Amino acid sequence: MPAVPTSATLADTALPHDISAAIPSPSISSFQLGPLTIHFYALCILVGIIIAIVLTNRRLTARGVEDWQVLDIATLAVPMAIVFARIYHVITHYTDYFGPGRNPWNPFEPGSVWAIWEGGIAIFGSLIGGTLGAWIMCRRLGLKLTTLLDALAPGLILAQACGRFGNWFNQELFGLPTTLPWGLEIDPGNPAIPLGTPPGTLFHPTFLYEVIWNSLGALVLLYLSRHIFFQWGRLFAVYLMWYGAGRIVWESIRLDPSFVILGLRTNVWGAIGAVALGVAIMLVQWKRHPEPEESPFIKGREPQPAES
Repeated sequence: MPAVPTSATLADTALPHDISAAIPSPSISSFQLGPLTIHFYALCILVGIIIAIVLTNRRLTARGVEDWQVLDIATLAVPMAIVFARIYHVITHYTDYFGPGRNPWNPFEPGSVWAIWEGGIAIFGSLIGGTLGAWIMCRRLGLKLTTLLDALAPGLILAQACGRFGNWFNQELFGLPTTLPWGLEIDPGNPAIPLGTPPGTLFHPTFLYEVIWNSLGALVLLYLSRHIFFQWGRLFAVYLMWYGAGRIVWESIRLDPSFVILGLRTNVWGAIGAVALGVAIMLVQWKRHPEPEESPFIKGREPQPAES
């Protein structure tokens, strides 16, 4: 069942705080462009996708892959990442969509499973869908999936850092109350604030924690990528372990309701799974491929030089 902090717990933790040192939240989360409503969250995700594509292209071309072939991969990987991100969210929050008084299937009414514009995507679902889409395209193009994933890792974690700014604009997914100097201000009446929370309470800016952690992770991955050992998917394994380790911490202090399994939030289990998968990939690929990954292409699928 969902785990929600009690009012008594929040009252005990919400101590006096100098709000002049707090982090303010944006007053708007969208703007109008003609008849369209442009959400800053969507813009943050779009900027992240662009960064990931540009950086991945640069890293792939350095390995001998055709310039901008990453766009061919992205045409399937990105939509599949978004679809699976939504599916994962709906499954892990199914009581928000199914049950008495809910509207799961009508897209013209609020609260349907199709209404991704209302929010609700999950990074672990996007990793599953995006990897599946990338694998399909790599098979078609004759590229090794491990080469792509290693090239993608630094840009992917930077894209996730950009996406977290969307949570800041939406004033969502913040952490428990805090008296630390960098407490986050949230507008009164925000539906994510549990009833009974004292006025003026500040919250852990979990979006900022993840932005910093992911940005540091990108630097670490770029440094490690200079070493031949971190080929054959082993750099992507480091990404999974780094991102998963941070997510375990941020999820553990987040305030939003979540289903709990064996005492842990579902996304904590997802983060633990990411770390475990990263360790498994590292060990398996270390044993299977101690040699350098000399070619980014599947054996027998190398591009043939043009005849003069």
